[in-house]
Amino acid sequence: MTQTAAIIGGGVIGGGWAARFLLNGWDVRVFDPDPEAQRKIGEVLANARRSLPGLLDVALPPEGTLSFHETIADAVKGATWIQESVPERLDVKHAAFAEIQASCAAAAVIGSSTSGFKPSELLQNAREPGQIMVCHPFNPVYLLPLVEVVTTAQSDAGIVDIAKGILVDLGMHPLHLKKEIDAHVADRFLEAVWREALWLVKDGIATTEEIDDAIRYGFGIRWAQMGLFETYRVAGGEAGMKHFMAQFGPALKWPWTKLMDVPEFTDELVDLIAGQSDVQSGHHSIRELERIRDNNLVAMMRALKAQNWGAGALLEAQEKSIRARSVLGQSAVEVSDPSAPVLTIHRAVPLDWTDYNGHMNEAKYLQAFGDATDRFMELIGCDAEYIASGGSYFTAETHIRHLDEVHAGAIIDVRTRVLSGGGKKMHLWHEMYEGDRLLATGEHFLLHVSLETRRPSDASPEIDRALRRFAEAQATLPMPEGVGRSVGARP
Repeated sequence: MTQTAAIIGGGVIGGGWAARFLLNGWDVRVFDPDPEAQRKIGEVLANARRSLPGLLDVALPPEGTLSFHETIADAVKGATWIQESVPERLDVKHAAFAEIQASCAAAAVIGSSTSGFKPSELLQNAREPGQIMVCHPFNPVYLLPLVEVVTTAQSDAGIVDIAKGILVDLGMHPLHLKKEIDAHVADRFLEAVWREALWLVKDGIATTEEIDDAIRYGFGIRWAQMGLFETYRVAGGEAGMKHFMAQFGPALKWPWTKLMDVPEFTDELVDLIAGQSDVQSGHHSIRELERIRDNNLVAMMRALKAQNWGAGALLEAQEKSIRARSVLGQSAVEVSDPSAPVLTIHRAVPLDWTDYNGHMNEAKYLQAFGDATDRFMELIGCDAEYIASGGSYFTAETHIRHLDEVHAGAIIDVRTRVLSGGGKKMHLWHEMYEGDRLLATGEHFLLHVSLETRRPSDASPEIDRALRRFAEAQATLPMPEGVGRSVGARP
């Protein structure tokens, strides 16, 4: 059954929440009195649709239904999750919560996107304080996984657990803070860096671009995958964190920073910073900068996913969860009709699979067909455990036909059939589709190999039986067009 989220306030953050829920299969109901709300959320969704699905190597659930509503009461009807993202004014938030709780379900999660207010401030005069908690995300919400979940002693523990479970299912990381503080945790770090950066610009030490260079070419990359303390632990060498603190601790007493002092926001300082920022980035529109940002985030997060590390580990866990709930998680015996080609790939084409022509490059067709072969190997029992025991299939020959182009964000399926198989040999035929459109075919001939001798050997009896089941059931299918073709062969 499709779940429903209500988004109260459809600005940059509210629009990001709408995209995160919608693209993960939720219906989304939006309230925002701004007459431009539909256009603005539509532009956020366009960016999300081209970037979020490509983080995973399996397709997200079918997109939910987006609707816009004239009142908060109408928007929250039937909602499991209600996300408040109205302007950062306490009186406005209190008014929104009063309207929400007058109409929402008693068990609904009510999260606030506030970046500064403590939950105890949000709960003042609330009808049901146990429902309301801080759920502070980071922009772009549809890509960045962190959510600061801040609760109080009044919070309903059951609703908090439901909220955390939903966030995990959305591919996010709920950082549960049980003791409140102004601006929570992450924004306090950002505030400290921001204060120091303002002084560096004001005092003429560095420009906005030079400060950004110091971050993106240096510690920003380290922080993306290890954070602060783990980075410094490594910096301490073999002696670890104690050595690092002993070596650099005294520096905390040196007058290096002005963290407790803020430069006056004069017109001159604002003009100086705005002018430098225009020189640095003014040749790009905001939408272009958002797409550049998204491209870079997807590439970095996919790289971390390949290492199952940091934000990438969250993607890996989400992908495994989606696979387990789909036909891609079946074993050979669970395939009820072995006579039909097997769905081995169901995924979006990620941004980093496209080339200078704007479509998927030839190396990624090979990767997709290689992934399909790997999935079929798992299906018949040649999984990581079996390979660790000393046997595997090696690809001896490959032939790919590129029949049509496909672009980033497209949902592709690969269907695999067994042309022949048994003993040492496995002959597979893959067809790649976008909907009903055939994009490419891939033909793989593989040999089972002993990893000890590195020579062909018979597969285990269990794998051989599973493979022959498909080969025999599919033997009556007509031979697909293109089988056995050589490069450049005439039709």
